[in-house]
Amino acid sequence: MIPRLSAIVITRNEAANIGACLDSLAFCDERIVVDCGSSDDTVAIAQQKGAQVTHHDWAGFGPQKNFALSLAQGDWVLSLDADERVTPELAQAIQQAIARGDADAWEFPRLSSFCGRPLRHSGWFPDYVLRLFRRGKARFNDVIVHERVICDGVVKRLAPHLIHHPVLRLEDAISRIDRYSTASAESLVAAGRRVTFFTGIGHGLASFLRAYVLRGGFLDGPEGFLLAVANAEGSYYRYMKAWLATRASPAASNKP
Repeated sequence: MIPRLSAIVITRNEAANIGACLDSLAFCDERIVVDCGSSDDTVAIAQQKGAQVTHHDWAGFGPQKNFALSLAQGDWVLSLDADERVTPELAQAIQQAIARGDADAWEFPRLSSFCGRPLRHSGWFPDYVLRLFRRGKARFNDVIVHERVICDGVVKRLAPHLIHHPVLRLEDAISRIDRYSTASAESLVAAGRRVTFFTGIGHGLASFLRAYVLRGGFLDGPEGFLLAVANAEGSYYRYMKAWLATRASPAASNKP
């Protein structure tokens, strides 16, 4: 019997992305979209593409993806973000991998672009991500941001890469910095991490040097510099937001 493959995608206001994402998943047996309350045409577009669309209130990236996983009926699950695309080469490799069944999960490299330029340095490539797994052998960890798949089994790698368009415009980068730094700051505060005013400055500088110098961001041209600055800002604001939150709340700052 040919194994069935389910694709899961979580969304919120992804009208600009969801159509192309679902088109790249046309080879899957079912496509599940879990939306947390889009105010644009995300839901309508997903339905037009033939996806199964379900609403679920936002609970954080990990819990949201685990809910989507609970809806999947296939033997295998492929998890994508709305700004990601499966190439024909990767689709073929995925079908061959699940037919063989010689692993419980598969990672593949992800080629991400920044303001229109694919970045092959800056720490952004090959950026292996685990996105394909046997249902029942893996789940997402329950974190608010930067979730990952936890697999109880054998993990192997595929060669073809996944396409990722996280930042089409500089405005997108600024928006992501604000959203992700807020979520990360909340995680720091909840964990009781001690953060000072100078923590943000140090981490921001370190993030820039790591991306632009140590990871060869200068080889990615102007976009490599822009990315390094964005990384620095994201790290800086993450710790500054956490510092401000703990300063405003004595109870939080005294938490062990």
